[in-house]
Amino acid sequence: MFCRRAGAYGRHMTRRDRNQIDLTGKVVAITGGARGIGRATAAAFLARGARVAIGDVDAELVEKTAAELSAADGADCSGLSLDVTDRSSFAAFLDQVEELHGPLDVLVNNAGIMPTGLYVDESDRMTDRMVDINVHGVLNGSKLAAQRFGDRRRGHIVNVASLAGVTPTAGLATYCGTKHFVIGFSESLHRELAPLGVGVTAVLPGVVRTELSAGAKVPAWSESMSTVDPEDIADTVVSVIGTSRMRATCPRSLSATIKATSLLSEKGRLRVERWTGLDDLMTGADPTVRAAYHKRISGD
Repeated sequence: MFCRRAGAYGRHMTRRDRNQIDLTGKVVAITGGARGIGRATAAAFLARGARVAIGDVDAELVEKTAAELSAADGADCSGLSLDVTDRSSFAAFLDQVEELHGPLDVLVNNAGIMPTGLYVDESDRMTDRMVDINVHGVLNGSKLAAQRFGDRRRGHIVNVASLAGVTPTAGLATYCGTKHFVIGFSESLHRELAPLGVGVTAVLPGVVRTELSAGAKVPAWSESMSTVDPEDIADTVVSVIGTSRMRATCPRSLSATIKATSLLSEKGRLRVERWTGLDDLMTGADPTVRAAYHKRISGD
């Protein structure tokens, strides 16, 4: 178990203790694990001695990724086919994870897509696909994991959200909405499961150097404070396991910036966005750079 008594999930741990929780032998399942943040998160858990299963709709790539991650000495990683939008597929995935590695300790709901463009130009199919993956995928995984964890009175669910869930961004209307949902859902679910000794944390990445954010028009002045690598997000995910944190921002410094700007009026925030060049972060994204990603996530 990660904590001594139900309802006190990490409450009496010091900051140092929280960073030194023994994950050796813990069973971790990660969705969207074939590439990007999911792959980096799998590597981070494996480095801490966990047994890891990664799931992805790209069955061939997830098996290849698992094989590469397992090449490290002592690494125990499996790659399994998973469609997070299908409850039966998700249930079968978790059953396989437990058959291969033992009772589940951690679920990381990482799978997500982020097409960019004006909402009026977004196809209904893409809107539905985004909601299915970003919202229903989290709902499916969280319920299935909570049923297991609640009975065992231990476990942790990490839902990868986004800073876009708390900072409205033109060109990402549907995406922002889905991530706003994930944050609110996660913090509410935390309150339901904490008395059972189960943790729920929403992790909010900034702009991540992956295919998902490729071509974003990030102002030069803000790149160092807003843009991170997948490994940074992975470290954040690992660091929250066994703690009572409901929300974790990466990079952490942006948390203070968001709080400060929230004190401004709506007109004030819009002026700041225009002045800093953040108003066209995604509406100004390079379409040629994003073309390959948009094609891949279209599901065609």
